[in-house]
Amino acid sequence: MSVLDLAALRAAPVATDPFVHVVVPNFVPPDSLRAVVAELPTLAKRGSIPPSALSLGPLARAMVADMQGPEMRAAIAEKLGLNLDDAPSMLTLRGWTDERDGRIHVDSRAKRVTILLYLNPDTADWANHEGCLRLLRGPDDLEDYAAEVPPVNGTLLVFPNGPTAWHGHRQFIGRRYTIQLNYMTTDGMARYELGRHHLSALWKRLTPA
Repeated sequence: MSVLDLAALRAAPVATDPFVHVVVPNFVPPDSLRAVVAELPTLAKRGSIPPSALSLGPLARAMVADMQGPEMRAAIAEKLGLNLDDAPSMLTLRGWTDERDGRIHVDSRAKRVTILLYLNPDTADWANHEGCLRLLRGPDDLEDYAAEVPPVNGTLLVFPNGPTAWHGHRQFIGRRYTIQLNYMTTDGMARYELGRHHLSALWKRLTPA
């Protein structure tokens, strides 16, 4: 049985300020979240790593497979009103952020849709809003945001990529588990991005912290 609450995704409202997005709290319910996090490897370096380059426990592997499965794809396509039938997908995991992360940006044009699943417990680490993703009204001011999403409690964030989908967060240095799933524009771009992340993961394993 999947740990993902797809019914909650289907029922979640679609917000439009500052751009189209969907937030689903507890998309991974608390008991399942604790079990999944216990199966994640300790990642002490920044970077996006494909799950094939990691040692995941069985529940975490099943969750990753379900995120890339047809039910998740169909739910997101219906929610956003998009046809994602032929869109290749790319999934990576991040476990650490440092001072280089969180700068204001929009995602690569190769990414049609960005899906972020936050796997961190709700602790005092996030009380000062550091590491909490902000959906911004423009590219210049991190304080000019319409929504802020703490990276905790199995929260899911979904948004279609576009030239005004600006986002970023205050600097946070430390453990910050995020699964990122993207539906891509072409197979070629998906293969290129995944290949780049595989090389990055290999380099991190071969170099000291």
